[in-house]
Amino acid sequence: MKYLLATAAIAPLLMFSFANAEALSADAAAEAKPAAEKAVQSAGGKNHGEAVFSTGVAKGRDRLDSATSTSALRASEFETYGARSLGEVLRNIPGIRAEYAIGEGNANYSIRGLPLSGTGSKYVQLQEDGLPVLEFGDMYQLGTDMFMRSDLNLSQIETIRGGSASTFASNSPGGVINLISKTGDTEGGAVQGTYGLNYGEKRLDADYGGKISDTLRFHVGGFYRQGEGPRDVGYTAYKGGQIKANLTKTFSNGYVRVYGKYLNDRTPAYTFIPVRVTGTNADPTFTSPANFDIKTDSLLSPYVSNVIRLDQNNNLAQDDLRDGQHAVVKSVGLDAQFEVNGWTITEKFRFSDVGGGNLTIRPIAVAPAPLLAVGNGGVGATLSFATGPQAGQAITSPATLNGNGLLTTSLQLDTKIKSLNNVTNDIRASRVWDINGGSLTTTAGLYSASQDYATDLKFLTVLASVAGDGQSTLINTRTAAGVPFTQDGYSSYGLGNAFRRSYDMNYGVNAPYASVNYHIGKIAVGGSLRYDFGKVRGTLYGAELGGGRVGMASFDMNRDGVISTAETKVSVLPLGQPGHVDYDYNYLSYSTGVNYRVAEQLAVFARYSRGGRASADKILFTPAVNYNTGKLVDDESAYDTVKQAELGLKYRISGVTFNVTGFSAKTGERNTQIVSGADGSAQVLNIVRGYEAKGVELEAAVRRGPFSVTAGATYTDAKITSDAQRPVLVGNKPRHQADFIYSVTPQVELKNATVGFNVIGTTSSYAQDTNQLKLPGYKLVNAFVQVRPMENVQLMLNVNNVFNQLALSDSEQAAIPATGVVLGRTYLGRTASATLRYSF
Repeated sequence: MKYLLATAAIAPLLMFSFANAEALSADAAAEAKPAAEKAVQSAGGKNHGEAVFSTGVAKGRDRLDSATSTSALRASEFETYGARSLGEVLRNIPGIRAEYAIGEGNANYSIRGLPLSGTGSKYVQLQEDGLPVLEFGDMYQLGTDMFMRSDLNLSQIETIRGGSASTFASNSPGGVINLISKTGDTEGGAVQGTYGLNYGEKRLDADYGGKISDTLRFHVGGFYRQGEGPRDVGYTAYKGGQIKANLTKTFSNGYVRVYGKYLNDRTPAYTFIPVRVTGTNADPTFTSPANFDIKTDSLLSPYVSNVIRLDQNNNLAQDDLRDGQHAVVKSVGLDAQFEVNGWTITEKFRFSDVGGGNLTIRPIAVAPAPLLAVGNGGVGATLSFATGPQAGQAITSPATLNGNGLLTTSLQLDTKIKSLNNVTNDIRASRVWDINGGSLTTTAGLYSASQDYATDLKFLTVLASVAGDGQSTLINTRTAAGVPFTQDGYSSYGLGNAFRRSYDMNYGVNAPYASVNYHIGKIAVGGSLRYDFGKVRGTLYGAELGGGRVGMASFDMNRDGVISTAETKVSVLPLGQPGHVDYDYNYLSYSTGVNYRVAEQLAVFARYSRGGRASADKILFTPAVNYNTGKLVDDESAYDTVKQAELGLKYRISGVTFNVTGFSAKTGERNTQIVSGADGSAQVLNIVRGYEAKGVELEAAVRRGPFSVTAGATYTDAKITSDAQRPVLVGNKPRHQADFIYSVTPQVELKNATVGFNVIGTTSSYAQDTNQLKLPGYKLVNAFVQVRPMENVQLMLNVNNVFNQLALSDSEQAAIPATGVVLGRTYLGRTASATLRYSF
């Protein structure tokens, strides 16, 4: 409550600013209005008042009559951010924590202090047009946003944080982020080309929609792009695009819409890189190694891209890391709504064929080259180039290699998607009853989904150099006696008995749900229930399952007739010893709230919710399952729960929006987490843990004449409340959780131009749960200019990270090591792009 009151104290200051803004001339406002309307219509948005919000609630309604925390971001708003990824867009929505340094896909998302102990979006569901893209947002190496793109098809993004997200969607107790497509409501379209001014990208976008007849309309759009991307990798890392289309038939009592999507796109995964660090854990200074810029470079390179492995049948195969995050999605769907005898019947269905894969290189240890030479060949070991322009040449001065003298032990991560296919259906019926002068809204529905999780996962261990401009190479070592320790840069064709896995799983989810809401006068009171029951069936292969399974063997990987040292360490699948998974689960979610409309412009609300999240793949290859019977050892392992309380205030008047919500959340979690041990080696932890978070969330916007400002901020006080494996962590702050995150976007919109900037920032956080090494806070400024020299033509210039600030997303190491080098991920340095759009 004290956080809510503290933030609410800002309101008078904002109101003072709003009042002064009224002094703007009426002429300036009138001059700006046509341009503003044109921009909104081009983006497919609506240019009137407060839109009805429909995501994660029983029935679309004015947000001031709903006891929920929601936001709607129109395409005309987020295009000004110059976002290179979906994560950069979502980072501007209040309450959402997005870690997107990895690039376009596989970013990490959370809401309101809910933990990010693993990867992906465990507690947050990402949707397109009201249905999940994947049922689970944190499947290993395969985050939901890898299979989504932001382009001209997008009308707006709706988000609900907490509240009824627990009961109107499965596996989303933290919230729902819904990308909503244009449907041809507005006649017309656009073609635009984007060019990276200081980085390699060329992109073409187009869309068009309108009426075919009085009762039939359509929309179609997509993009294609190609280029090296914003980091220097030495090859074309971005290549592909998508096309989406929909057709809507309207009737006197409703509509039917069919739609389709084809996505085939490759993007790089920017994993950890070596970062030099000096100072203390409490006050560190991070800098780039010599000849390697941590804001523009990557360990990706043409010379580390060749992957030699065994496939799922233990046959020799070859891949190329330059395929990167390859997303292939073919989906078709149906969206229908009808009014029948006072009932509103809504039906949503989608089938998605999801394939592709994820390939990249990830360092797990970094050290001076002489030190890693000893670790990969013993005292007196010598080094030579295994790949690249100097392949075969000896490295005579390891301490000065590439000017920084560093080597990494790295993993070539190779994840092949056999099937992430999913079928989803959500049908509901709602009716509004007139009872004693009030409106009683009743809703009942059934959600059904089938999600495949069939992948083949390989980790291969290599020795690699640290060089900028996409010049990193693989390195060979020989013992003092001249015996090869590595082969073609591989020290092992695996990672011991770990992470050589094959999954063939299916998750069936059924969830009946219901809600009631009674609205009379200024008061609305409601509640909702959801009962999830799931069936998990499948087969696993991997030495990690135990039971005497063999995980390493000798294999002639280069077919030269000789088994080298590295070839005695080849990961294989124990195909004759499968692990079985066959269990059911069920849990109840509920949410209840009250909303009081104090005045036409002001409402307050309170809500309490409990939601669940199925554990999915995060308990596979852990002791949670008996792989002989397929049953759970402990039924509680099947899902995690989130309990949340909210107290909020909403204020809206012409040109002004002010929302503030105090929140408290308790979370129980089972997950896996990758950290670095004291010796620099990667360690995988199985987490059984409890968390608590409380804080306050603020959203504000003001528009007066040509001037507008939008802002969002979240203060969070989070801590670990229990840990079955490491009780010493109890009381610590979860890793990467800053006390304060914020975004502010002021702009001036005139008849022929729009100018503004977007600031995103955060205070410091801890690299790991041990609360030793601090990641400094940062403030990134992104500027934009839009010029409209003539009707239907717009030129946009976007500069991200204008001041080229260094900002770290995370660090693998919990404390500064003796070498003074950690493995971290950084956000991009300054990037600039230009876009020319023609609307018609």
